[in-house]
Amino acid sequence: MFAAYAARIDRDQPLSGLELGERPAPEERPGWTTVNVRAASLNHHDLWSLRGVGLGEESLPMILGCDAAGTDQDGNEVVIHSVIGQSGHGVGPKEPRSILTERYQGTFAEQVAVPTWNLLPKPADLSFEEAACLPTAWLTAYRMLFTNAGVRPGDSVLVQGAGGGVATAAIVLAKAAGLRVYATSRDEAKRKRAVDLGALDAFEPGARLPERVDAVIETVGAATWSHSVKSLKPGGTLVISGATSGPNPKAAELNRIFFLELKVVGSTMGTKDELEDLLNFCATTGVRPVVDSVLPLDRAREGFEKMAGGDLFGKIVLTV
Repeated sequence: MFAAYAARIDRDQPLSGLELGERPAPEERPGWTTVNVRAASLNHHDLWSLRGVGLGEESLPMILGCDAAGTDQDGNEVVIHSVIGQSGHGVGPKEPRSILTERYQGTFAEQVAVPTWNLLPKPADLSFEEAACLPTAWLTAYRMLFTNAGVRPGDSVLVQGAGGGVATAAIVLAKAAGLRVYATSRDEAKRKRAVDLGALDAFEPGARLPERVDAVIETVGAATWSHSVKSLKPGGTLVISGATSGPNPKAAELNRIFFLELKVVGSTMGTKDELEDLLNFCATTGVRPVVDSVLPLDRAREGFEKMAGGDLFGKIVLTV
């Protein structure tokens, strides 16, 4: 079957290890289901895999891709929950949690096999392309907002780095849930897009906000950390799920954190139940993922290059 896969690890030039070509189809195994992939979406996790983060040389070649929607062997339309191992379903009961492609072949292929427990029905109102955007970036944003930040309608939230998949999802979800949303981006066009999606206003990184916020959604890391901490009202919550600009800020702002009793919460992906809630939320409210572009699988390299260059707003989807 045709697939996009990591053939080599290169920390400095990750795309040099990306290859497109034929790979073996999934083998049948008890408790697992083979899904015919209709659409899959890119995540920064795929670039990190090509750099060797969470993926070792001994696991190569590895088909990339965490997210997908497609049909099972009975023709049912399904969405894949890409966290494997936390439940023991279809894998050893003591297997630690991992994201698809850290241990098992991924979704950038004509077929992918996952534990049957990891499949959820795709709502009929969502296209395969839309549904394929949800299991990583949108699920991460959903958990950051509603589980870990604990925000409620009427609260205020700052989303750093508008344009990325998680940040874009957070803006749309927060607006739909009745939150006052502010956003930042270095790019003027992306700031305008953030406002079009529902942000009250969008600013350059580091700018003073009209008010201090109840929560900050942080995926940028070192470059925006101080601004995130300084933007919170006393007792506010900073939720971080990534650090694309680096993990080591120049100032940790510890004095401000303890004096204002701020909460700093780490967040990674989400549960199967949260993904089911997210799917239902989108189907019920009419909220849809922001799609930057849709490419056929054989043009996956173009999608990777666009994501690596940061020239995107929303999700890049590959169709099979």
